[in-house]
Amino acid sequence: MSGAPRLRMRGVSKAFGGVQALRGVGLEAAAGEVHALVGENGAGKSTLMKMLSGALRPDEGEMQLDGAAYAPSGPAEARARGVAMIYQELTLAPHLTVAENVYLGREPRRGLLLDRAAMREGVRRAMELLARVDVRPDARVADLGPGQRQLVEVARALAGRAQLLVMDEPTSSLARDDVGRLFAAVRRLKAEGVTVVYISHFLEEVREIADRYTVLRDGETVARGEVSACSDADLIRAMVGRELEEAYPRVPHRAGDPILELQELAGRGGLRGDLPRSVSLSLRRGEIFGIAGLVGAGRTELLRAVRGLDPIRSGSVRLCCVPPPLLGLLSEDRKQEGLALSLSVADNITLSRLGPLTRWGWLDRRAQTAATVQRAQELGIKITSAQQTTGALSGGNQQKVALARLLHEEAEVLLLDEPTRGVDVGSKAEIYRLIGTLAAAGKAVLMVSSYLPELLGVCDRIAVMHRGVLGAARNASEWSEESLLKAATRGEAA
Repeated sequence: MSGAPRLRMRGVSKAFGGVQALRGVGLEAAAGEVHALVGENGAGKSTLMKMLSGALRPDEGEMQLDGAAYAPSGPAEARARGVAMIYQELTLAPHLTVAENVYLGREPRRGLLLDRAAMREGVRRAMELLARVDVRPDARVADLGPGQRQLVEVARALAGRAQLLVMDEPTSSLARDDVGRLFAAVRRLKAEGVTVVYISHFLEEVREIADRYTVLRDGETVARGEVSACSDADLIRAMVGRELEEAYPRVPHRAGDPILELQELAGRGGLRGDLPRSVSLSLRRGEIFGIAGLVGAGRTELLRAVRGLDPIRSGSVRLCCVPPPLLGLLSEDRKQEGLALSLSVADNITLSRLGPLTRWGWLDRRAQTAATVQRAQELGIKITSAQQTTGALSGGNQQKVALARLLHEEAEVLLLDEPTRGVDVGSKAEIYRLIGTLAAAGKAVLMVSSYLPELLGVCDRIAVMHRGVLGAARNASEWSEESLLKAATRGEAA
Protein backbone atom coordinates (compact mmCIF):
# COMPACT_ATOMS: atom_id res chain seq x y z
CA MET A 1 0.00 0.00 0.00
CA SER A 2 1.55 3.29 -1.11
CA GLY A 3 1.07 6.52 0.84
CA ALA A 4 -0.58 7.04 4.21
CA PRO A 5 -3.59 4.80 4.86
CA ARG A 6 -7.06 6.29 5.16
CA LEU A 7 -7.76 3.91 8.05
CA ARG A 8 -5.25 2.68 10.60
CA MET A 9 -6.17 0.53 13.61
CA ARG A 10 -3.31 -0.56 15.91
CA GLY A 11 -3.24 -2.68 19.07
CA VAL A 12 -7.03 -2.69 19.39
CA SER A 13 -8.33 -4.83 22.26
CA LYS A 14 -11.81 -5.36 23.68
CA ALA A 15 -13.18 -7.56 26.47
CA PHE A 16 -16.75 -8.30 27.51
CA GLY A 17 -16.62 -9.40 31.12
CA GLY A 18 -14.19 -12.31 31.24
CA VAL A 19 -14.29 -12.90 27.48
CA GLN A 20 -11.46 -11.33 25.47
CA ALA A 21 -13.09 -10.57 22.09
CA LEU A 22 -10.10 -8.75 20.53
CA ARG A 23 -6.43 -8.82 21.42
CA GLY A 24 -4.04 -6.31 19.84
CA VAL A 25 -5.70 -6.28 16.41
CA GLY A 26 -4.34 -4.16 13.57
CA LEU A 27 -5.81 -3.20 10.19
CA GLU A 28 -4.88 -0.66 7.52
CA ALA A 29 -6.79 0.35 4.39
CA ALA A 30 -6.02 3.01 1.77
CA ALA A 31 -8.30 5.40 -0.08
CA GLY A 32 -9.87 3.70 -3.09
CA GLU A 33 -9.18 0.22 -1.70
CA VAL A 34 -11.52 -2.68 -1.04
CA HIS A 35 -10.12 -4.44 2.03
CA ALA A 36 -11.51 -7.86 2.96
CA LEU A 37 -11.84 -8.70 6.66
CA VAL A 38 -12.32 -12.45 7.02
CA GLY A 39 -12.45 -15.01 9.80
CA GLU A 40 -14.67 -17.60 11.44
CA ASN A 41 -17.83 -16.73 13.35
CA GLY A 42 -16.84 -15.23 16.68
CA ALA A 43 -13.35 -14.25 15.44
CA GLY A 44 -14.04 -10.60 16.32
CA LYS A 45 -14.78 -9.06 12.91
CA SER A 46 -18.10 -7.44 13.83
CA THR A 47 -16.73 -6.25 17.20
CA LEU A 48 -13.82 -4.55 15.46
CA MET A 49 -16.11 -2.83 12.99
CA LYS A 50 -18.51 -1.71 15.72
CA MET A 51 -15.62 0.22 17.23
CA LEU A 52 -14.92 1.78 13.86
CA SER A 53 -18.59 2.79 13.54
CA GLY A 54 -18.73 4.25 17.06
CA ALA A 55 -21.08 1.63 18.49
CA LEU A 56 -18.33 0.35 20.83
CA ARG A 57 -15.16 1.81 22.29
CA PRO A 58 -11.87 -0.12 22.44
CA ASP A 59 -10.32 -0.92 25.83
CA GLU A 60 -6.84 -0.45 24.36
CA GLY A 61 -5.26 0.64 21.08
CA GLU A 62 -5.71 3.54 18.71
CA MET A 63 -7.51 4.38 15.49
CA GLN A 64 -6.64 6.99 12.86
CA LEU A 65 -8.69 8.32 9.97
CA ASP A 66 -6.86 10.19 7.20
CA GLY A 67 -3.89 10.63 9.53
CA ALA A 68 -5.89 12.18 12.38
CA ALA A 69 -6.83 10.55 15.69
CA TYR A 70 -10.22 8.88 15.50
CA ALA A 71 -12.25 7.96 18.59
CA PRO A 72 -15.95 8.51 17.83
CA SER A 73 -18.27 8.98 20.78
CA GLY A 74 -21.08 7.25 18.90
CA PRO A 75 -22.42 6.36 15.45
CA ALA A 76 -23.55 9.95 14.79
CA GLU A 77 -19.99 11.26 15.13
CA ALA A 78 -18.69 8.40 12.98
CA ARG A 79 -21.17 9.28 10.23
CA ALA A 80 -20.13 12.93 10.50
CA ARG A 81 -16.51 11.82 9.93
CA GLY A 82 -17.58 9.96 6.78
CA VAL A 83 -17.82 6.40 8.16
CA ALA A 84 -20.90 4.32 7.33
CA MET A 85 -21.67 0.73 8.26
CA ILE A 86 -23.95 -1.88 6.77
CA TYR A 87 -24.56 -4.40 9.53
CA GLN A 88 -25.09 -8.12 8.91
CA GLU A 89 -28.29 -7.97 10.98
CA LEU A 90 -30.48 -5.32 9.37
CA THR A 91 -31.27 -2.21 11.42
CA LEU A 92 -34.37 -1.01 9.60
CA ALA A 93 -37.68 0.27 10.97
CA PRO A 94 -40.29 -1.93 9.25
CA HIS A 95 -43.18 0.51 9.75
CA LEU A 96 -41.39 3.33 7.92
CA THR A 97 -40.94 3.82 4.19
CA VAL A 98 -37.74 3.13 2.28
CA ALA A 99 -36.96 6.86 2.09
CA GLU A 100 -37.65 7.38 5.80
CA ASN A 101 -35.29 4.51 6.67
CA VAL A 102 -32.53 5.73 4.36
CA TYR A 103 -32.56 9.21 5.92
CA LEU A 104 -33.50 8.27 9.49
CA GLY A 105 -31.65 10.58 11.89
CA ARG A 106 -30.37 12.92 9.16
CA GLU A 107 -33.54 14.00 7.40
CA PRO A 108 -33.20 16.95 4.99
CA ARG A 109 -35.53 19.85 5.80
CA ARG A 110 -37.09 22.85 4.15
CA GLY A 111 -37.65 25.15 7.06
CA LEU A 112 -39.49 23.17 9.74
CA LEU A 113 -40.77 20.51 7.33
CA LEU A 114 -39.12 17.39 6.02
CA ASP A 115 -37.93 17.70 2.43
CA ARG A 116 -39.57 14.48 1.24
CA ALA A 117 -38.86 15.28 -2.40
CA ALA A 118 -35.12 15.41 -1.64
CA MET A 119 -35.41 12.14 0.31
CA ARG A 120 -37.14 10.38 -2.57
CA GLU A 121 -34.58 11.73 -5.04
CA GLY A 122 -31.69 10.54 -2.87
CA VAL A 123 -33.19 7.04 -2.69
CA ARG A 124 -33.73 6.97 -6.44
CA ARG A 125 -30.07 7.89 -7.04
CA ALA A 126 -28.86 5.19 -4.65
CA MET A 127 -31.13 2.56 -6.21
CA GLU A 128 -30.00 3.57 -9.69
CA LEU A 129 -26.43 2.94 -8.54
CA LEU A 130 -27.60 -0.54 -7.50
CA ALA A 131 -29.63 -0.96 -10.71
CA ARG A 132 -32.76 -1.68 -8.64
CA VAL A 133 -35.19 1.11 -9.51
CA ASP A 134 -38.06 -1.29 -8.68
CA VAL A 135 -37.54 -0.59 -4.95
CA ARG A 136 -39.79 2.46 -4.56
CA PRO A 137 -38.88 5.25 -2.08
CA ASP A 138 -42.45 5.32 -0.71
CA ALA A 139 -42.74 1.55 -0.20
CA ARG A 140 -43.09 0.40 3.40
CA VAL A 141 -40.09 -1.70 4.48
CA ALA A 142 -42.39 -4.25 6.13
CA ASP A 143 -43.80 -5.01 2.66
CA LEU A 144 -40.38 -5.85 1.19
CA GLY A 145 -38.65 -9.20 1.04
CA PRO A 146 -35.36 -9.88 2.88
CA GLY A 147 -33.28 -9.28 -0.25
CA GLN A 148 -34.93 -5.94 -0.93
CA ARG A 149 -34.47 -4.93 2.70
CA GLN A 150 -30.76 -5.68 2.37
CA LEU A 151 -30.63 -3.29 -0.60
CA VAL A 152 -32.32 -0.57 1.49
CA GLU A 153 -29.55 -0.98 4.07
CA VAL A 154 -26.96 -0.58 1.31
CA ALA A 155 -28.80 2.44 -0.11
CA ARG A 156 -28.72 4.12 3.30
CA ALA A 157 -24.94 3.95 3.33
CA LEU A 158 -24.64 5.09 -0.30
CA ALA A 159 -26.96 8.04 0.25
CA GLY A 160 -24.77 9.22 3.12
CA ARG A 161 -21.83 9.74 0.72
CA ALA A 162 -19.43 7.98 3.09
CA GLN A 163 -15.68 8.01 2.46
CA LEU A 164 -15.19 4.79 4.45
CA LEU A 165 -17.88 2.16 4.00
CA VAL A 166 -18.02 -1.05 6.03
CA MET A 167 -20.05 -3.89 4.53
CA ASP A 168 -20.74 -6.77 6.93
CA GLU A 169 -22.02 -9.75 4.90
CA PRO A 170 -23.90 -7.45 2.46
CA THR A 171 -24.81 -10.26 0.04
CA SER A 172 -26.21 -12.75 2.57
CA SER A 173 -29.80 -12.16 1.39
CA LEU A 174 -29.11 -11.17 -2.22
CA ALA A 175 -29.67 -13.16 -5.37
CA ARG A 176 -26.76 -13.57 -7.78
CA ASP A 177 -27.87 -10.75 -10.10
CA ASP A 178 -28.17 -8.33 -7.16
CA VAL A 179 -24.69 -9.34 -6.00
CA GLY A 180 -23.36 -8.37 -9.42
CA ARG A 181 -25.09 -5.00 -9.23
CA LEU A 182 -23.72 -4.41 -5.73
CA PHE A 183 -20.19 -5.21 -6.88
CA ALA A 184 -20.57 -2.81 -9.80
CA ALA A 185 -21.58 -0.10 -7.31
CA VAL A 186 -18.59 -0.94 -5.08
CA ARG A 187 -16.24 -0.58 -8.06
CA ARG A 188 -17.73 2.83 -8.87
CA LEU A 189 -17.24 3.92 -5.25
CA LYS A 190 -13.68 2.62 -5.32
CA ALA A 191 -12.99 4.67 -8.48
CA GLU A 192 -14.24 7.73 -6.60
CA GLY A 193 -11.70 7.12 -3.82
CA VAL A 194 -14.06 5.55 -1.27
CA THR A 195 -12.50 2.96 1.05
CA VAL A 196 -14.54 -0.22 1.53
CA VAL A 197 -13.97 -2.73 4.32
CA TYR A 198 -15.70 -5.87 3.11
CA ILE A 199 -16.63 -8.71 5.49
CA SER A 200 -17.73 -11.96 3.86
CA HIS A 201 -17.64 -15.72 4.32
CA PHE A 202 -17.82 -16.20 0.54
CA LEU A 203 -14.20 -16.49 -0.54
CA GLU A 204 -15.11 -16.20 -4.22
CA GLU A 205 -16.58 -12.76 -3.42
CA VAL A 206 -13.39 -11.76 -1.60
CA ARG A 207 -11.33 -12.83 -4.60
CA GLU A 208 -13.60 -10.96 -7.02
CA ILE A 209 -13.96 -7.63 -5.24
CA ALA A 210 -11.10 -7.14 -2.73
CA ASP A 211 -7.56 -5.81 -3.18
CA ARG A 212 -6.06 -6.80 0.18
CA TYR A 213 -7.17 -8.84 3.17
CA THR A 214 -6.79 -9.22 6.93
CA VAL A 215 -7.64 -12.49 8.71
CA LEU A 216 -8.81 -12.62 12.33
CA ARG A 217 -8.82 -15.79 14.40
CA ASP A 218 -9.85 -15.95 18.06
CA GLY A 219 -9.66 -12.16 18.34
CA GLU A 220 -6.16 -11.78 16.90
CA THR A 221 -4.72 -10.76 13.52
CA VAL A 222 -3.17 -13.89 12.05
CA ALA A 223 -2.62 -13.00 8.39
CA ARG A 224 -2.72 -10.10 5.94
CA GLY A 225 -1.65 -9.44 2.39
CA GLU A 226 -2.63 -9.08 -1.26
CA VAL A 227 -5.65 -11.13 -2.31
CA SER A 228 -4.03 -11.93 -5.67
CA ALA A 229 -1.02 -13.46 -3.90
CA CYS A 230 -2.91 -16.06 -1.83
CA SER A 231 -5.07 -19.07 -2.58
CA ASP A 232 -8.42 -20.04 -1.07
CA ALA A 233 -6.59 -22.81 0.79
CA ASP A 234 -4.24 -20.21 2.32
CA LEU A 235 -7.18 -18.11 3.51
CA ILE A 236 -9.07 -21.09 4.92
CA ARG A 237 -5.96 -22.36 6.72
CA ALA A 238 -5.47 -18.93 8.31
CA MET A 239 -9.15 -18.65 9.27
CA VAL A 240 -9.66 -22.08 10.85
CA GLY A 241 -6.09 -22.85 11.91
CA ARG A 242 -6.07 -26.17 10.06
CA GLU A 243 -6.53 -27.73 6.66
CA LEU A 244 -10.16 -28.03 5.55
CA GLU A 245 -10.41 -31.49 4.04
CA GLU A 246 -13.66 -31.01 2.12
CA ALA A 247 -15.73 -27.96 1.31
CA TYR A 248 -18.83 -30.12 0.77
CA PRO A 249 -18.43 -33.30 2.83
CA ARG A 250 -20.76 -36.10 1.77
CA VAL A 251 -22.26 -38.58 4.24
CA PRO A 252 -23.54 -41.72 2.46
CA HIS A 253 -27.33 -41.84 2.49
CA ARG A 254 -30.08 -43.40 0.42
CA ALA A 255 -33.54 -42.09 -0.44
CA GLY A 256 -36.44 -44.24 0.74
CA ASP A 257 -40.20 -43.98 0.59
CA PRO A 258 -42.00 -40.66 0.01
CA ILE A 259 -42.76 -38.73 3.20
CA LEU A 260 -44.09 -35.42 1.79
CA GLU A 261 -45.97 -34.86 -1.46
CA LEU A 262 -47.17 -31.57 -2.93
CA GLN A 263 -49.72 -31.48 -5.75
CA GLU A 264 -50.26 -28.25 -7.72
CA LEU A 265 -49.74 -26.26 -4.54
CA ALA A 266 -50.65 -22.57 -4.79
CA GLY A 267 -50.29 -20.21 -1.87
CA ARG A 268 -51.39 -16.79 -0.82
CA GLY A 269 -48.09 -15.22 0.06
CA GLY A 270 -49.52 -11.86 1.06
CA LEU A 271 -48.27 -8.42 0.13
CA ARG A 272 -45.80 -9.61 -2.51
CA GLY A 273 -48.44 -11.53 -4.45
CA ASP A 274 -49.90 -15.01 -4.43
CA LEU A 275 -46.86 -17.28 -4.20
CA PRO A 276 -46.17 -20.07 -4.89
CA ARG A 277 -48.37 -20.50 -7.97
CA SER A 278 -47.80 -24.13 -8.98
CA VAL A 279 -45.60 -26.59 -7.09
CA SER A 280 -45.62 -30.37 -7.34
CA LEU A 281 -42.89 -32.49 -5.78
CA SER A 282 -42.29 -35.70 -3.89
CA LEU A 283 -39.78 -35.64 -1.02
CA ARG A 284 -38.47 -38.96 0.23
CA ARG A 285 -36.98 -40.09 3.53
CA GLY A 286 -33.21 -39.87 3.48
CA GLU A 287 -33.21 -37.31 0.65
CA ILE A 288 -31.77 -33.80 0.39
CA PHE A 289 -33.92 -31.90 -2.12
CA GLY A 290 -32.70 -28.45 -3.16
CA ILE A 291 -34.72 -25.53 -4.49
CA ALA A 292 -32.91 -22.83 -6.47
CA GLY A 293 -34.32 -19.55 -7.76
CA LEU A 294 -34.06 -15.79 -7.53
CA VAL A 295 -35.08 -13.74 -4.51
CA GLY A 296 -38.83 -13.17 -4.81
CA ALA A 297 -39.46 -16.33 -6.85
CA GLY A 298 -41.60 -17.80 -4.08
CA ARG A 299 -39.19 -20.23 -2.43
CA THR A 300 -39.60 -18.88 1.10
CA GLU A 301 -43.38 -18.68 0.65
CA LEU A 302 -43.39 -22.34 -0.40
CA LEU A 303 -41.68 -23.48 2.80
CA ARG A 304 -43.97 -21.31 4.90
CA ALA A 305 -47.06 -22.73 3.16
CA VAL A 306 -45.86 -26.31 3.69
CA ARG A 307 -45.25 -25.56 7.38
CA GLY A 308 -48.70 -24.02 7.71
CA LEU A 309 -47.55 -20.46 8.35
CA ASP A 310 -49.01 -19.04 5.12
CA PRO A 311 -52.45 -19.96 3.72
CA ILE A 312 -52.86 -22.34 0.79
CA ARG A 313 -55.11 -21.20 -2.03
CA SER A 314 -55.34 -24.51 -3.87
CA GLY A 315 -53.62 -27.84 -4.28
CA SER A 316 -52.59 -30.19 -1.51
CA VAL A 317 -49.89 -31.06 1.00
CA ARG A 318 -49.82 -34.77 1.84
CA LEU A 319 -47.81 -36.38 4.63
CA CYS A 320 -47.29 -39.98 3.63
CA CYS A 321 -47.19 -41.81 6.94
CA VAL A 322 -49.11 -42.36 10.17
CA PRO A 323 -48.68 -40.70 12.57
CA PRO A 324 -47.80 -37.64 10.44
CA PRO A 325 -44.16 -36.55 10.75
CA LEU A 326 -43.14 -33.37 12.52
CA LEU A 327 -42.09 -30.57 10.17
CA GLY A 328 -39.36 -28.23 11.36
CA LEU A 329 -38.72 -24.85 9.66
CA LEU A 330 -35.48 -22.91 9.69
CA SER A 331 -36.52 -19.37 8.76
CA GLU A 332 -34.48 -17.22 6.38
CA ASP A 333 -35.08 -14.27 8.74
CA ARG A 334 -33.59 -15.53 11.99
CA LYS A 335 -33.74 -12.13 13.66
CA GLN A 336 -37.49 -11.60 13.21
CA GLU A 337 -38.79 -15.17 13.04
CA GLY A 338 -36.17 -17.77 13.86
CA LEU A 339 -34.96 -16.72 17.29
CA ALA A 340 -35.96 -14.86 20.44
CA LEU A 341 -32.76 -12.83 20.74
CA SER A 342 -33.52 -11.55 24.24
CA LEU A 343 -33.79 -15.10 25.62
CA SER A 344 -30.96 -17.45 26.51
CA VAL A 345 -29.36 -19.96 24.17
CA ALA A 346 -30.90 -22.73 26.29
CA ASP A 347 -34.41 -21.31 25.92
CA ASN A 348 -34.06 -20.82 22.17
CA ILE A 349 -32.92 -24.39 21.64
CA THR A 350 -35.32 -26.18 23.97
CA LEU A 351 -38.55 -24.21 24.51
CA SER A 352 -40.28 -25.73 21.46
CA ARG A 353 -39.91 -29.23 23.01
CA LEU A 354 -39.74 -29.17 26.79
CA GLY A 355 -41.38 -32.55 27.45
CA PRO A 356 -38.15 -34.58 27.87
CA LEU A 357 -36.70 -31.86 30.12
CA THR A 358 -39.49 -31.74 32.70
CA ARG A 359 -39.99 -33.61 35.97
CA TRP A 360 -43.47 -33.70 37.52
CA GLY A 361 -44.46 -30.76 35.36
CA TRP A 362 -41.44 -28.58 36.27
CA LEU A 363 -38.59 -27.68 33.98
CA ASP A 364 -35.37 -29.44 34.99
CA ARG A 365 -32.78 -26.70 34.47
CA ARG A 366 -29.90 -29.16 34.72
CA ALA A 367 -31.39 -31.31 31.97
CA GLN A 368 -32.01 -28.19 29.86
CA THR A 369 -28.40 -27.08 30.31
CA ALA A 370 -27.08 -30.55 29.44
CA ALA A 371 -29.21 -30.68 26.28
CA THR A 372 -28.03 -27.20 25.28
CA VAL A 373 -24.36 -28.02 25.82
CA GLN A 374 -24.76 -31.23 23.79
CA ARG A 375 -26.28 -29.37 20.83
CA ALA A 376 -23.68 -26.60 21.10
CA GLN A 377 -20.89 -29.17 20.91
CA GLU A 378 -22.53 -30.94 17.95
CA LEU A 379 -22.77 -27.73 15.96
CA GLY A 380 -19.66 -25.95 17.25
CA ILE A 381 -21.65 -23.06 18.77
CA LYS A 382 -19.34 -20.69 20.63
CA ILE A 383 -21.06 -19.82 23.92
CA THR A 384 -19.81 -18.91 27.40
CA SER A 385 -22.76 -20.68 29.06
CA ALA A 386 -26.18 -22.12 28.24
CA GLN A 387 -27.73 -19.04 29.82
CA GLN A 388 -25.89 -16.57 27.57
CA THR A 389 -28.26 -14.22 25.76
CA THR A 390 -28.69 -15.33 22.15
CA GLY A 391 -28.57 -11.76 20.86
CA ALA A 392 -24.99 -11.45 22.19
CA LEU A 393 -23.75 -14.17 19.81
CA SER A 394 -22.27 -13.55 16.38
CA GLY A 395 -24.65 -13.89 13.45
CA GLY A 396 -23.24 -17.26 12.41
CA ASN A 397 -23.54 -18.66 15.92
CA GLN A 398 -27.14 -17.44 16.06
CA GLN A 399 -27.79 -19.40 12.86
CA LYS A 400 -26.40 -22.52 14.51
CA VAL A 401 -28.69 -22.00 17.49
CA ALA A 402 -31.67 -21.94 15.12
CA LEU A 403 -30.44 -25.21 13.59
CA ALA A 404 -29.92 -26.71 17.04
CA ARG A 405 -33.58 -26.05 17.82
CA LEU A 406 -34.63 -28.26 14.91
CA LEU A 407 -32.34 -31.02 16.14
CA HIS A 408 -33.85 -30.79 19.61
CA GLU A 409 -37.37 -30.91 18.15
CA GLU A 410 -36.44 -34.19 16.38
CA ALA A 411 -38.33 -33.09 13.28
CA GLU A 412 -38.52 -35.73 10.54
CA VAL A 413 -38.96 -33.25 7.67
CA LEU A 414 -36.53 -30.31 7.77
CA LEU A 415 -37.49 -27.20 5.80
CA LEU A 416 -34.24 -25.23 5.59
CA ASP A 417 -34.36 -21.68 4.20
CA GLU A 418 -30.81 -20.42 3.54
CA PRO A 419 -29.32 -22.71 6.24
CA THR A 420 -25.76 -21.33 6.06
CA ARG A 421 -26.56 -17.63 5.87
CA GLY A 422 -23.81 -15.69 7.65
CA VAL A 423 -21.86 -18.85 8.54
CA ASP A 424 -18.09 -19.12 8.03
CA VAL A 425 -16.50 -21.60 5.65
CA GLY A 426 -15.40 -24.05 8.34
CA SER A 427 -18.80 -24.06 10.02
CA LYS A 428 -20.52 -24.46 6.66
CA ALA A 429 -18.69 -27.73 6.14
CA GLU A 430 -19.85 -28.86 9.59
CA ILE A 431 -23.46 -27.98 8.73
CA TYR A 432 -23.25 -29.80 5.40
CA ARG A 433 -21.96 -32.88 7.21
CA LEU A 434 -24.79 -32.57 9.74
CA ILE A 435 -27.38 -32.36 6.94
CA GLY A 436 -25.90 -35.49 5.39
CA THR A 437 -25.94 -37.27 8.76
CA LEU A 438 -29.61 -36.38 9.23
CA ALA A 439 -30.42 -37.74 5.77
CA ALA A 440 -28.52 -40.93 6.60
CA ALA A 441 -30.72 -41.26 9.70
CA GLY A 442 -33.83 -41.15 7.49
CA LYS A 443 -34.70 -37.47 7.83
CA ALA A 444 -36.01 -35.67 4.75
CA VAL A 445 -34.52 -32.27 3.89
CA LEU A 446 -36.12 -29.62 1.67
CA MET A 447 -33.48 -26.93 1.28
CA VAL A 448 -33.71 -23.44 -0.24
CA SER A 449 -30.46 -21.66 -1.06
CA SER A 450 -29.34 -18.75 -3.23
CA TYR A 451 -25.76 -20.09 -3.16
CA LEU A 452 -25.61 -22.37 -6.17
CA PRO A 453 -22.35 -24.21 -5.31
CA GLU A 454 -23.99 -25.19 -2.02
CA LEU A 455 -26.98 -26.77 -3.74
CA LEU A 456 -24.78 -28.60 -6.23
CA GLY A 457 -22.43 -29.84 -3.52
CA VAL A 458 -25.00 -30.97 -0.94
CA CYS A 459 -28.27 -31.95 -2.61
CA ASP A 460 -29.38 -35.19 -4.25
CA ARG A 461 -31.99 -33.58 -6.49
CA ILE A 462 -32.58 -29.93 -7.42
CA ALA A 463 -35.54 -28.08 -8.90
CA VAL A 464 -35.69 -24.41 -9.86
CA MET A 465 -38.50 -22.01 -8.96
CA HIS A 466 -39.32 -19.20 -11.39
CA ARG A 467 -42.10 -16.71 -10.58
CA GLY A 468 -43.85 -19.12 -8.27
CA VAL A 469 -43.69 -22.17 -10.54
CA LEU A 470 -41.39 -25.08 -9.66
CA GLY A 471 -39.70 -26.80 -12.57
CA ALA A 472 -38.95 -30.49 -12.87
CA ALA A 473 -36.51 -31.99 -10.38
CA ARG A 474 -33.28 -33.46 -11.74
CA ASN A 475 -30.33 -35.18 -10.12
CA ALA A 476 -27.82 -32.63 -8.87
CA SER A 477 -25.17 -34.12 -11.19
CA GLU A 478 -27.32 -33.09 -14.18
CA TRP A 479 -27.19 -29.40 -13.24
CA SER A 480 -24.44 -26.77 -13.43
CA GLU A 481 -24.30 -23.25 -12.02
CA GLU A 482 -24.97 -21.92 -15.51
CA SER A 483 -28.00 -24.13 -16.13
CA LEU A 484 -29.45 -23.36 -12.68
CA LEU A 485 -29.05 -19.63 -13.28
CA LYS A 486 -30.61 -19.88 -16.73
CA ALA A 487 -33.63 -21.73 -15.34
CA ALA A 488 -33.93 -19.23 -12.48
CA THR A 489 -33.85 -16.17 -14.74
CA ARG A 490 -35.77 -17.46 -17.73
CA GLY A 491 -37.90 -20.26 -16.37
CA GLU A 492 -36.29 -22.67 -18.85
CA ALA A 493 -34.56 -26.00 -18.48
CA ALA A 494 -30.98 -26.02 -19.70
